Amino acid sequence: MDPRIQFCHNAACPTRGQVGRGNIRVQSRQERRYRCWTCQATFAETTGTPYYRLHRAAEVMTTVLTLLCHGCPLQAIVAAFGLDERTVAAWQAKAGGHGRVVHEHLVLAGRIDLQHVQADELWVKRVGGRLWQAMALAAPSRLWLGGMLSPSRDRTLITNLARQVRAAASSPAILVCVDGLASYVTAFQRVFRRPEQTGRSGRPRLLAEGGLLLGQVVKRSVKRHVADVEQRVVLGTAAAIAAVLAATGTGTMIHTAYIERLNATFRACLAPLGRRGRALARTEAALTAGMYLVGCAYNFCWAHASLRLATRPGSRLRWRERTPAMAAGLTDHRWTMDELLHYQVPLPIWVPPKRRGRPPQHLKPEPQPVAV
Repeated sequence: MDPRIQFCHNAACPTRGQVGRGNIRVQSRQERRYRCWTCQATFAETTGTPYYRLHRAAEVMTTVLTLLCHGCPLQAIVAAFGLDERTVAAWQAKAGGHGRVVHEHLVLAGRIDLQHVQADELWVKRVGGRLWQAMALAAPSRLWLGGMLSPSRDRTLITNLARQVRAAASSPAILVCVDGLASYVTAFQRVFRRPEQTGRSGRPRLLAEGGLLLGQVVKRSVKRHVADVEQRVVLGTAAAIAAVLAATGTGTMIHTAYIERLNATFRACLAPLGRRGRALARTEAALTAGMYLVGCAYNFCWAHASLRLATRPGSRLRWRERTPAMAAGLTDHRWTMDELLHYQVPLPIWVPPKRRGRPPQHLKPEPQPVAV
């Protein structure tokens, strides 16, 4: 137990979410609890993680979630570990919620130079119908930027996805490559805008942020076979798009190959996404939890072969493996599943409430003597 890397989880504590303040002490090593000397609240070591109040060994939960990330059938896990299906589903829901918080804290923080983004949508088999899952990917780092679910493939779904892309980008000057869906054009043009501050009252006018490039790949099929492919420049110029592709080393023409490959990875890990399978998604919440669990494992735990770097001559290893999070500059090492599940997202900095009414007498400034 190391109190130097812990922070207070009490939402009413003035030092909540702050590490290294010296206010965290060990309360009980047997129960693995800490105490905050600022607010005198105690909390467990696993507070803020899926291991909180876990009644089984943490290694069992880590192993089960690792198997779920790699597409292991639920029935096989139940038979191998002697668990109940509801227990495994609850673990997946908790881990998926934790992954969503980690993703929003690290990826959607506006610190990544995306440069080239690709987006696509796929349909998911659900009990009583289908769902549409839209996802986005940063092509140079292969970083999964997030995904959205919706019963319909409409502008609302694409707009929510565009908001995630904008939240992750440190600059609006990016290239976006998508398919021929018309909603992408409207959604990205509306999201990548900023208010014009004029000092006047009322709602400010929204201006387009400069640097956004948009290209579409329009496929025409005849009898379920692709007969023609058209690369269409929607925003920007063909020369500007070619310059971004050459600078990032992600191709020579407008394409969506990287996001299509990511779709194949998610199809292999989540059974309801498979094209010719019998698995169905029971609820949208369970599918969302599985998406964030696989997405966080893909970003932080899985090394990508195309991202490896050659080591120095004479080194014991020839290649240095990297994850998408390492390529994007979010981490400096490859995380394990246990490290991902143990990651604690700090609370935002405490802001004192605004005092209403007259200030107390001891806070009033003393009157200054008037010079005669």
